[in-house]
Amino acid sequence: MTLVTAGVGAAVLSRTNEAADRLVNNVAPARTAAFQLQAALLDQETGVRGYLLTGDGTLLVPYERGRPAGAGARAQLGTLVGEMGMRTDALGALDAAVKQWQESFAEPAVAATRSHSGTVSVAQGKAEFDQVRTRLATVLRQLQQEQEQAKSDLADVRAQRDRTFLAALVLFVLIGVGLALLLQFSVVRPLEDVRTASRRVADGDFDHPIPAHGPADVRALSKAVEAMRLRVVGELGAGRRREAVMAEQASDMDAQAVELRRSNAELEQFAYVASHDLQEPLRKVASFCQLLEKRYGDRLDERGTQYIAFAVDGAKRMQTLINDLLTFSRVGRVNDACEALDTNAVVDRALRNLATAVEEHGARIDCPDDLPGVTGDPTLITMLWQNLLGNAVKFRHPDRPPHIRVSAEPDEEPGFVRFAVTDNGIGIAPEFAEKVFVIFQRLHSRDAYGGTGIGLAVCRKIIEHRGGRIWVDTAHTDGTRLVFTLPGVSVPESPEPSASQSEGVAS
Repeated sequence: MTLVTAGVGAAVLSRTNEAADRLVNNVAPARTAAFQLQAALLDQETGVRGYLLTGDGTLLVPYERGRPAGAGARAQLGTLVGEMGMRTDALGALDAAVKQWQESFAEPAVAATRSHSGTVSVAQGKAEFDQVRTRLATVLRQLQQEQEQAKSDLADVRAQRDRTFLAALVLFVLIGVGLALLLQFSVVRPLEDVRTASRRVADGDFDHPIPAHGPADVRALSKAVEAMRLRVVGELGAGRRREAVMAEQASDMDAQAVELRRSNAELEQFAYVASHDLQEPLRKVASFCQLLEKRYGDRLDERGTQYIAFAVDGAKRMQTLINDLLTFSRVGRVNDACEALDTNAVVDRALRNLATAVEEHGARIDCPDDLPGVTGDPTLITMLWQNLLGNAVKFRHPDRPPHIRVSAEPDEEPGFVRFAVTDNGIGIAPEFAEKVFVIFQRLHSRDAYGGTGIGLAVCRKIIEHRGGRIWVDTAHTDGTRLVFTLPGVSVPESPEPSASQSEGVAS
């Protein structure tokens, strides 16, 4: 019986392996090749259409790259389809449609656009490429059907394999039962008791003990089953306790969510008050103090004029603090877009906003021409770069002109890019490496350096909102080096955000 079972099992396993090999080595690679062919054809169509609409020769790169890629994918697909024994009518129709589109539209249209010899109808090209899409969809549908059939065959063979081995297992169990009947009565009865007790436990009576009597090996088995029962009972009790704790935690989280929604509503109300109600009295104080100085300035002594200046300056500084606090609270709420950004364009925009300060202090900024792209809100990322570069210019060393270097490299965390902004300014002491990121924390007096101390706090909030990190490189001693990470994009040529989007202001 063992030899017969082994032979039948080997045959069933062989059929299972054949069905699995067909699915893994033929059907799946064929679908992959079909998708690669689809991607190559779409690259060609996109490149041609973009070139016809804009006349930019660089847009033909996907078209020129897609032709050899499509040919390779088509050759691989044809080989795999032939090995599977599928009909090739759909592939032939696809080849004819691709050839028709390339010869009757793509190549003449590109040539005509290059030579400026005529007007090309993009709509005609789209209509012809729709035929390619239709033929390709037919091929993909056939491959999908072939994959479903292969999966069905594999499932049938596996079911047959399971039935075969289950039947073999039943036969071996029956033989074991027959042999067990020949054993001594003292062995059978203890095993029956263990089996009965185990069944009661399996049916849910977890408190029923497993008896341990009879021969030594049966007692050992009984003790092992009893230990397992006790372990199951312990785990079940622990699971119930964890369930109760999780239910309590879920209730606490619901309460915290309600509190968070209430807190967010209050924050929204505070933002409204800060942007309207609080600023209006400050504007009135500053305006009336200035009117007071203008009208009665000739009657006031020097100290009275100084007091009025202090009042105006205090009102303006309070208004600046309110605006900065409002900016800080709005990070991640008002501007929360997630786009693929061209970092070079974002840095250029930030430098244009800082052009006056850069020119005034003779700052030199070295920035690579191929900074990797990132994802995020264009306004917030511009504000981030403007704050970092503006701080590098502001906190310059008194004995030398500012020299700022921007660098980028892949981060240790997959999918993120690490940037660094290094300057030769006054630097940050290691003990203040965390304090500089706290809102309204200043390391210098207001007379030495302007601002409200919110710039780096806004930078940290912008970066952490995108899942990144920012820190001070304390190992750099000749100036300051700020390092931060942002999520990158797979395509480096990301579209530049529109000029209509508002630009951030450095604090």
